[in-house]
Amino acid sequence: MKQIAVVGYGNIGRYAVQAILASPDMELAGLVRRQASGPQPAELAGTQVAEDVSELGQVDAALLCTPTRSVLSYASQLLGRGINTVDSYDIHSSFLELRDQLEPIAQQNQAVAVISAGWDPGSDSVIRTLLEACAPRGLTDTNFGPGMSMGHSVAAKAIDGVIDALSLTIPLGSGLHRRVVYVELAAGAELASVTSAIKADPYFSHDETHVLAVESISSITDMGHGVEMTRKGASGFSENQRFQFTMSINNPALTAQIMLACARASFKQQPGVYTMPQIPVIDLLPGDRDSLLARLV
Repeated sequence: MKQIAVVGYGNIGRYAVQAILASPDMELAGLVRRQASGPQPAELAGTQVAEDVSELGQVDAALLCTPTRSVLSYASQLLGRGINTVDSYDIHSSFLELRDQLEPIAQQNQAVAVISAGWDPGSDSVIRTLLEACAPRGLTDTNFGPGMSMGHSVAAKAIDGVIDALSLTIPLGSGLHRRVVYVELAAGAELASVTSAIKADPYFSHDETHVLAVESISSITDMGHGVEMTRKGASGFSENQRFQFTMSINNPALTAQIMLACARASFKQQPGVYTMPQIPVIDLLPGDRDSLLARLV
């Protein structure tokens, strides 16, 4: 049994603990969180909670259930100790920079990092790759939502003057999206300045964004999300090939499940940094490879 640690206990971390407990081939080594010394939620009874992974004993891999902008720091530290890491880094425009920064650390310490391993980027990236193989010439549109974007919500919450935030993604079609950001403002904070800061953030700067103030974020939070992906193109010289993939999901639960699957796959890769399209999909599943092939092929 591989020992898996969860770093962070926010939306994704809670579901990551559940995913590990339900796994047939991995065990929960413990939870790393800043509030380790204080009272813990009732559901963590019997779970070792620590401020540093070194307090947990054997850890084979860690699921980094942290904000995207802290992934580099956590992954660098853990890879430096020879611990495999999986994250859900979700800034599409900069994941290659993260890869290049982590690659030498992983190589030097004989460890594996699987980056951007949520559902988008992540499992959706694998589907986009497959669709392009099916129709090499064409266009793929990825339309998210309507639903809560965790990365965007965390980014909005980090803005000065914001107590809490919820960012909804509204699909406009053809891969275009509108962001509707609900914010719970601190006393004295001005909506106009908060709006300007949110719109300037790279998470929001490329999309139409609207910011609305509400009294309570908890009263409107819904973690549902989804995607509709379509590709229209040509297979060889045969045109008008059309493919569609649709799902409606609990956002953090699916993210956590995919991260755990990537932790499993990490033990079957050579040292280095990987994204999901680089990993054989069969490595994501528990069990004997031949038995899996007999069932799936």
